[in-house]
Amino acid sequence: MTDPNAIQPSALDQLPDRDPEETAEWQASLDAVAREAGPHRAAYLMRRTLERAEAGGIALPKLLETDYVNTIPTSAEPAVPGDAELEARITAWNRWNAAAMVTRGSKHGVGGHIATFASAAWLYETGFNHFFKGKEGDGSGDQLYIQGHASPGIYARAFLDGRLTEQHLDNFRQEAGGNGLPSYPHPRRLPWMWEFPTVSMGLGPLSAIYQARFNRYLTNRGIKDVSASHVWAFLGDGEMDEPESTAALALASREQLDNLTFVINCNLQRLDGPVRANFKIVQELEAQFRGAGWNVIKTLWGTAWDELFALDTTGALVRRLREVPDAQVQTYQTRDAAYIREDFFGKDPALVEMAKLLSDDKILECFHLSRGGHEASKVYAAYKAAVEHKGAPTVILAQTVKGHTLGEGFASKNANHQMKKLTVDEFKAMRDRLDLPIKDSDFVDGVVPYGHPGADSPEVRYLQERRAALGGPAPARRTHALPALPAPAEKAFASFDKGSGSQNVATTMAFVRLIKDLVRDKETGKRWVPIVPDEARTFGMESLFPSLGIYSPKGQTYEPVDRDQLMYYKEAKNGQILNEGITEAGSMADFIAASTSYATHGEAMIPFYIFYSMFGWQRTADQMWQLGDQLGRGFLIGATAGRTTLTGEGLQHADGHSPVIAATNPAALTYDPAFAYEVAVIVREGLRRMYGEAKPGEDQNVFYYLTVYNEPLPQPAKPQGLGIDEGIVKGLYRFSTAESAGIAVAAGAPRIQLLGSGTAIHWALKAQKLLAEEWGVAADVWSATSWTELRRDALEADAALLRGEDRVPYVRQALQGAEGPVLAVSDYMRQVPDQIAQWVEQDWSSLGADGFGLSDTREAARRHFGVDAESIVVAALAQLARRGEVKATAVKEAREKYGL
Repeated sequence: MTDPNAIQPSALDQLPDRDPEETAEWQASLDAVAREAGPHRAAYLMRRTLERAEAGGIALPKLLETDYVNTIPTSAEPAVPGDAELEARITAWNRWNAAAMVTRGSKHGVGGHIATFASAAWLYETGFNHFFKGKEGDGSGDQLYIQGHASPGIYARAFLDGRLTEQHLDNFRQEAGGNGLPSYPHPRRLPWMWEFPTVSMGLGPLSAIYQARFNRYLTNRGIKDVSASHVWAFLGDGEMDEPESTAALALASREQLDNLTFVINCNLQRLDGPVRANFKIVQELEAQFRGAGWNVIKTLWGTAWDELFALDTTGALVRRLREVPDAQVQTYQTRDAAYIREDFFGKDPALVEMAKLLSDDKILECFHLSRGGHEASKVYAAYKAAVEHKGAPTVILAQTVKGHTLGEGFASKNANHQMKKLTVDEFKAMRDRLDLPIKDSDFVDGVVPYGHPGADSPEVRYLQERRAALGGPAPARRTHALPALPAPAEKAFASFDKGSGSQNVATTMAFVRLIKDLVRDKETGKRWVPIVPDEARTFGMESLFPSLGIYSPKGQTYEPVDRDQLMYYKEAKNGQILNEGITEAGSMADFIAASTSYATHGEAMIPFYIFYSMFGWQRTADQMWQLGDQLGRGFLIGATAGRTTLTGEGLQHADGHSPVIAATNPAALTYDPAFAYEVAVIVREGLRRMYGEAKPGEDQNVFYYLTVYNEPLPQPAKPQGLGIDEGIVKGLYRFSTAESAGIAVAAGAPRIQLLGSGTAIHWALKAQKLLAEEWGVAADVWSATSWTELRRDALEADAALLRGEDRVPYVRQALQGAEGPVLAVSDYMRQVPDQIAQWVEQDWSSLGADGFGLSDTREAARRHFGVDAESIVVAALAQLARRGEVKATAVKEAREKYGL
């Protein structure tokens, strides 16, 4: 049996030891220290030795955890510039008004969060006073990702500096009547203030990393020098459980994003209780970030702890702090000095002796109040170290108390996230703690008053002077009066009008070909941002590698294996393509940063993100909501789309529902084009709407979702006639009648209207021919480029009717006078075309690929789902039979004829 105490073989045993005797002496020294001074002393010496080696550039594995103490000792803290007294008073006013706003709103049942900002107030105030660059200086300023639940404190500061009024504060979470404030940071609801929506947990940290990365991309490509911009992401320790929160840590360190700082508010609490009840979240996060290559700064204890650390001559205090679990630290926050003496100090004889030297007041000051995140000097030191650190991103782990200064009823209580108000007596006690000049008589009818020192007060003048010195108010979003981008040459789009002749071309390839032309445009070509998650070759984009280059901050430090080939793998510091590897979430974060550059940096960029359609909305729909919230613009391309066009890959790749999910996003314009010329028309219209001259009342803050297919088919020429482009954009036009298709039909033959989208239109065209030649039925085929846009137009028409306006939905206008019933088909579930059913005056039915996908040939899959041409014929005959226009026996005959 193996001795568990025996020294086990390590990787070092595989290396030759050129001096075994010297090695033995080092090991013997360590054994002697452990024997004579104890294992804690030996561990201390080893950690210090490793730190020394790391500082000296010796290549050794990094320490993943350090002691549970501040990274920056008090003796090394820089002096804080400015007026500490005024900053404390400003913070006190903001604490008060944040709590007052939520409490007053609670009478209307709208809720809010008090405890988060109470814990994080100094984390924000120190930044606003000394670090966060505004938009009115040079460059683009800093980008601030504010923790959503802290928004009342940010509103309170905007009230103090005159950007918000009492009416605004009283309309917190009450937006319907105007002058309201959204619950959380939301650019769509308060676009002059908020840049980034952050309350969907985990998306803030992920987006912050890719925003910092995109800043470097803009600079390296020569679009705009934003090297002075710094990205600050304020996060909760509970939020770090979200997988997106830590998904891109390695990217940030790998690309040395020292323009990025995470500030994690470690109040040790999440919504229901402790973040790590039996463990230590700070230590866990430190190990995680250090392991990923980040610079870690721990800001845990306030200056009151200095006396205790000075008394800790044996290291017993540091050891005890490391072993006490977070839930117990939270308990100390609510207990008296006697309990703390017994439970914390009583576990070690050295600590018992230390406690004898401490008064009860000193113990309570340390354990109840003194946290690093609550002291401006500690926070300033951490921020200064972060912005001065080079070569890696920084995370600041700031320990705080959730509900700090709100009173014993709030501080560290498990339920404080759900506690929405303070009583009048609690407010009066808070007033006294904060030393604010608010009189008892100001509480009229039990309503807590807002507090303001006056527009010309020293506090307000100081606040505004500090912000002026840093480049203006923050947070702030600027809507730049950008000139419309010039439209690309019409030649790029018109080249698709003549079709592909006998050549088979998939619409995915047609889109890629269009992009190849557009990125060469002299005026706007450089503004395209191609984004792909390691599938460029799948989509036929490898030809863009040598011409555009793949972005890498290091350029290409190696000779690619395919360098002798025309389409070799080329990385470049100024590369245009963002090839993110296998991460749809990272690609979407890239897209969001690029799509909002027009506001963040005053530079309009045109991102397109191409992906397997199944792995878009299904996998990252939350980020697509974030994209809409953030007013992003660009093109999302769901390639290899449909439930039956990628059947070899099986169920997991068979997308039959992405348009359904996309239809739920008000900012997404969803199209399912069938032909290459439709793709060209839609992209041209998207460029005009998002980046060109907007029409009156037109919202430019939209993005386009196009589904394109990997099924090579002949691309027809664009039909001649008026209104084709309008129909493509609005969502429906007649592609062919039986007569225009050259199909002979008898006069007075039964007629049906076949509506198809995407690749399904080819099944409809085959069915059109079968119906005429084998059943004597005339069919007109319509291309439904956007079921969703047809529905939205119809919904707007319904709303207009309620306002007394006479408006007919476009789908009804388009189909007006069309003979016979309507049969709709797509490569998606029936719910997709059924979106428009209630506005179609003709008899309606639909076919679709409902259910799970499967692996087989396209033909077999389409037969399985009942959407192939023969199935369309049978469904069409059934509709006509119900109307008495064909014999009922025709349906049975057709089923038997086609083997259905």
